[in-house]
Amino acid sequence: MTDGRNDEPNEIVATARAAKERSEAAARTISDRAKNWPLGAIGVGVGIGSAAVAAALLYASRSKRGK
Repeated sequence: MTDGRNDEPNEIVATARAAKERSEAAARTISDRAKNWPLGAIGVGVGIGSAAVAAALLYASRSKRGK
C-alpha cells in the first residue's frame, strides 16, 4: 500500500526528469522528420535550377557577342 508519496525525492528532481524526457522526445521527433525529407527530389530540383541558370548565362553572353 502506498502512502501517497511519489518515487521522486523532491520536486526539483521530478521537474528535471520531466524536462529530460521532453527533450529526448523532441530529439526523436526531429530525427524522424529528417528521415522523411525527399532528398532525391530536392537534388533533382537543385540540378535543374543550376542547369537553367548556366544556360541563361550562356545565352546572355552569346547574344551580346553577335551584335
